[in-house]
Amino acid sequence: MPAGERHVAFFGLRYGLLGLPLAFAALPIYVHVPKLYADQAGLSLALVGAILLLTRIVDAVSDPLIGWASDRFLSRRRLIALALPLLALGVGGLLAPPPGAGGLWLASLLVVVTFGYSVATINHGAWGAELGESSDMRTRLVASREGFGLVGVLLAAALPGVLAATMEAGLARTGLVFVTILGLVALVSLPGMPAGRRPVARHENPWAALRGVLADRPFAALLGVFALNGIAAAVPASTVLFFVADVVRREDLSGLFLALYFLAGAAGLPVWVRLARRVGKARAWLAGMGLAVAVFAWAAFIGPGDILAFGALCALSGLALGADLALPPALLADQLARREEARAGACFGWWAFVTKANLALAAGLALPLLGFLGYAPGARDADAMAALSAVYAVVPLVLKLMAAAALWRWRRIMEGELQ
Repeated sequence: MPAGERHVAFFGLRYGLLGLPLAFAALPIYVHVPKLYADQAGLSLALVGAILLLTRIVDAVSDPLIGWASDRFLSRRRLIALALPLLALGVGGLLAPPPGAGGLWLASLLVVVTFGYSVATINHGAWGAELGESSDMRTRLVASREGFGLVGVLLAAALPGVLAATMEAGLARTGLVFVTILGLVALVSLPGMPAGRRPVARHENPWAALRGVLADRPFAALLGVFALNGIAAAVPASTVLFFVADVVRREDLSGLFLALYFLAGAAGLPVWVRLARRVGKARAWLAGMGLAVAVFAWAAFIGPGDILAFGALCALSGLALGADLALPPALLADQLARREEARAGACFGWWAFVTKANLALAAGLALPLLGFLGYAPGARDADAMAALSAVYAVVPLVLKLMAAAALWRWRRIMEGELQ
């Protein structure tokens, strides 16, 4: 490998490595914390649910404002450095609550975690867009970030069960491992790296500035496709465990199926980087959507005991996931590179808002629809299985086709050929 290539690869690794602890932090908060505080702290599910819902709403709504403020104060590197201690404090405290911890402890630390996480992830994304000196380098930086993020998700999923016999002890030790990893990664990823663009002090109304970002046609088109495609991806994510339990009927293999999905996503990232280099990012993303459509069509025919078929389906859908992770942010980075006044923080603030809204909308669409169609967890009659297959496979297929049609129609606007 030429010296220049080695430099770019090492640079990309240092930048992308920070994606590991950031993705690591997100999973236990949304997966393990509700049960932990219901079981160990004795909080009612209604109270835990209300606290989570309120903090998620505040978190999502505040993301564009955090992005706007990030364009005005300090460098990306410094903002990330300030956010990481908040993230360490919040995650460590949430996963190892002291005796007597109650709703106030949960709510307070969730605010600390979500604020630190938003500041770090928004500025990490904007930082990568500003560091990339070419279209190919920007794609590689995004792929590095998302690849390490998938590794972080796998670690967060596996560690609680590996580190202790009980989930409570496992989560407490996972919190300590997270804080250690976060500190080590920060020492590798932040010192000596370029700080990013100097913030520009502007006297402006934040809401007017954020509306102005949405008025940009290429960004609005990309954000619209990203939102539609994101809902399509989030619907099966919200229903996959039900599908494994009641259609495939191998709930004991659900962890293996999920690991296969994420590993295939990480392994496929270099493929999408190379394809984007050859045919362009929009067309490569379209190919990923086409693969996802084929996978969803196949999923509609999966039945009880189809273990190998569903495993192959998880691997192929994970491969398609790689395109969704790497290419949309890389397209956004290219858009920002073409602007004199990029406002990368504001753009990634809207990006974070849409990402979180997608998860809420998908759950709000898929779960009530399952109930309306007559499915309940554990129901295995023909009508219930047909309803579950329709929501898990057919609804995402339709949404993916709509996203692909929008991408094809708006691709030239998104890539800056038309304004």
